[in-house]
Amino acid sequence: MGNPGDDPIYRNSDADMPSFVGISTFLQSPLIQTSVGLKEQDVDVAIMGAPFDMGVVNRPGARFGPRAIRQAGYFGAPNDDLYHMGLQVYPTDVLSVADFGDANCPPSSLERSHEAIQTKVSDCLKAGALPIVVGGDHSITLPSATAVADHYGRGKVGIVHFDAHADTAPATYGGVLASHSSPMRRLIEDGIVKGKNFVQVGLRGYWPPHTLFDWMQEQGMRWHQMSEIETRGFDSVLDDAISEALDGPELIYLSVDIDVLDPAFAPATGTPEPGGLTSVELLRAIRTIVGSVETIAADVVEVAPDYEGPANITAEAALRVILEILSSLAKKKNLAKT
Repeated sequence: MGNPGDDPIYRNSDADMPSFVGISTFLQSPLIQTSVGLKEQDVDVAIMGAPFDMGVVNRPGARFGPRAIRQAGYFGAPNDDLYHMGLQVYPTDVLSVADFGDANCPPSSLERSHEAIQTKVSDCLKAGALPIVVGGDHSITLPSATAVADHYGRGKVGIVHFDAHADTAPATYGGVLASHSSPMRRLIEDGIVKGKNFVQVGLRGYWPPHTLFDWMQEQGMRWHQMSEIETRGFDSVLDDAISEALDGPELIYLSVDIDVLDPAFAPATGTPEPGGLTSVELLRAIRTIVGSVETIAADVVEVAPDYEGPANITAEAALRVILEILSSLAKKKNLAKT
């Protein structure tokens, strides 16, 4: 019987190791922490952490999300053996993926942390890499999406936002303007994204009140509650969300709050809300969006790993969201070659 190491799929070398060996980078990808390095290595997609949770109004802990997501999965090195069965693609064989490290978020300053995130996303874009920002609480979308809009042009980017909550509060306790309850309002008020191109999917529960929905309607925002998904079906709602976000723009920023999932699928988050999407629905939605429109950046936020046991269900779900993005990008790249 032959040696499995002779099969080109299995590689016996110093780099051939299981997921629990070595320093945890995303998919054990190379760690490149400068924009010069990203450009020199011709990186297609850069995964960067935003370990920040000063913006939360309920349970903290999302600052540990980037580390938990990097440690999730059972995939060893080299990661070019990673295969998406449904899309029939090896994503990290098609795309050059690097771990861009973390934004340096001082735990004592919301403003300096947001500035660090915005600068790091901007550096990534200048290097020609697509940024996927791993949070952190949802306030990190404000600096991240701002950097993306400034790079491509304000008003030229639509946002599809998966969340249980609208995140459009005028302010939160004590008058804080940049918490995770208000980043979407800031993006619209600052002219970074047009209200009509900001589309929310999965809203449910007991917040926000009708007064905030009134404000959202005045801005031209579009949203799709879970009750609509239950009535019309997710595919129809998703088609509408894509067309609404692209009502003018041709580019999509994708923002995924893990609490859009029902807590049965994502218990470790700061503001769990029963009655949400299943993992199957969310992953299929990500494939649909990234596979059909030009997605230029994404964030995945609100994983707070300490609120569940060793199963790491929430971090695993967040990892799969990112893998769906990578696999869909890889599939599109392959199709463009044919």
